[in-house]
Amino acid sequence: MRFFYAFFFAAVTLVSCSKFTKVQKSTDVNYKLRMAEQYYAKKKYNQAQTLFEELFPIVKGTPQFEDLYYKYAYCAYYQRDYANAENLFKGFAEVFPNSPRTEEMEYMRAFTYYKQSPKVELDQNNTQKTIGLMQTFINTHPGSARNKDANDIIDKCRAKLEDKEFKSAELYYNLGQFKAAAIAFTTLMNNFPDSEKSDSYKILVIKSYYQYAIMSIDEKKLERFEQVITECNDFMDRFPESKLKTEAERYLTQSQNNLKSLQNEQTKTTA
Repeated sequence: MRFFYAFFFAAVTLVSCSKFTKVQKSTDVNYKLRMAEQYYAKKKYNQAQTLFEELFPIVKGTPQFEDLYYKYAYCAYYQRDYANAENLFKGFAEVFPNSPRTEEMEYMRAFTYYKQSPKVELDQNNTQKTIGLMQTFINTHPGSARNKDANDIIDKCRAKLEDKEFKSAELYYNLGQFKAAAIAFTTLMNNFPDSEKSDSYKILVIKSYYQYAIMSIDEKKLERFEQVITECNDFMDRFPESKLKTEAERYLTQSQNNLKSLQNEQTKTTA
């Protein structure tokens, strides 16, 4: 039975390939275009793409060219060849700037970068490009029905960039590089000022500076505990209703106590 199915599948494939080869060899442009449309409609994008590509120089400049270009671009997209699709969507908008489809093509160009946006741990160049192109799309088409989706994608991309930056700062902390961690968490806050996690980032700034002060040599501890106190007071001003306020107050008290002990030691030494 398995042999029968294998033989049947091979036979169907051979017939299909033979038919496609016949279409390719045809000199009838209309027939070739009609078959390309059929392959496209049946989601056989590889075959459709091959025929569209062969017809490209022949149909260029005719009324059929716009529709061919449109479907040719989508053939690349549906086969997940996003880099090529991006170039084709961009090309369509440049060749047909007044087409009713141009808005769609500009959106899809940005969307191809979103489809290429990698895992958080990897380089986020495509994520950055997605944000830029989606924002350009919104600015260029203020009344577009696609703007809600564009804004949602921008939010997702920004969340990914925020997460990546957080992981980098967290790594500094886990490696015991507390000054670098404090600076990184501060930068994270500045880069994403509207983040719902801003108060937790600020606590991590405080924790990092506190650990940095604890591990410092005695001559440096005074100024570094003062830095922690400054960060704690800044937390109180910026997040008076935060659930993390108690934790910030604890670090403030501990830092003040450490500061007093250091000042008392200095007084005894100089007395």
